Amino acid sequence: FGEDGTLQGLLELADIRYVGSGVLASAASMDKHYMKVLLDGAGLPVGPYIVVRPRDWERHPDRVREDVEELGYPVFVKPARAGSSIGITKVSSAEDLDAAIEAAREHDPKVIIEAMITGREIECAVLESADGGAPATSLPGEIRVVGGHEFYDFEAKYLDEASVQLTCPADLPDHVVRQVRDLAGRAFEAMGCEGLARVDFFVTPDETVMVNEINTMPGFTPFSMYPRMWEQTGLSYPDLIDRLLTLAMRRRIGLR
Repeated sequence: FGEDGTLQGLLELADIRYVGSGVLASAASMDKHYMKVLLDGAGLPVGPYIVVRPRDWERHPDRVREDVEELGYPVFVKPARAGSSIGITKVSSAEDLDAAIEAAREHDPKVIIEAMITGREIECAVLESADGGAPATSLPGEIRVVGGHEFYDFEAKYLDEASVQLTCPADLPDHVVRQVRDLAGRAFEAMGCEGLARVDFFVTPDETVMVNEINTMPGFTPFSMYPRMWEQTGLSYPDLIDRLLTLAMRRRIGLR
């Protein structure tokens, strides 16, 4: 519960300043359903998806299966409010759908099912402006899964480092870099984020850029993508931490 608004609410009640987004932005960004609703409402490009609530699956499973058929296989079945790729299954045929939904429901009663988007996985770091202006964005980075994983799953992220290549800055045309950075800043503001966020994208072969998700508390070791992207953009790890702490200390307690 470190980034879903729960801890942030506790700190707000205790009048303690903290780094990063507040209650609403944290909660909405963790919930992939409402994240997509807010991003789409702000005119940002998101992929096709359906939401499967407990009553949908328990009372009308055939309707859910029909909706997935309309999305078209393959799809990704995910817990709506989990992180680190936990409980995610890539499903290539209807025969495997039920088991994937049940696996996701072990982590969250609400499930989101997304149409697969073929493209490169690109990330961009966002940092709140110190002067109240538009948020700053980093040069994008790219994740490539090169081992025996179908996608960037939990094992690839944390247990099998050799299966993943992280490239920063990503080798993209200048106009795509500009689009990624623009959309990252817009996503940050659409979700009402504060402090920091990492926005993840798909860039398709025809150079269409689509927002995959926003992470309000990204990995932050010196080797994680968020600080690495800032390092390549000219902001060192110590200076980045100093900037985040300064932003947190300047921020007023309560509504803002």
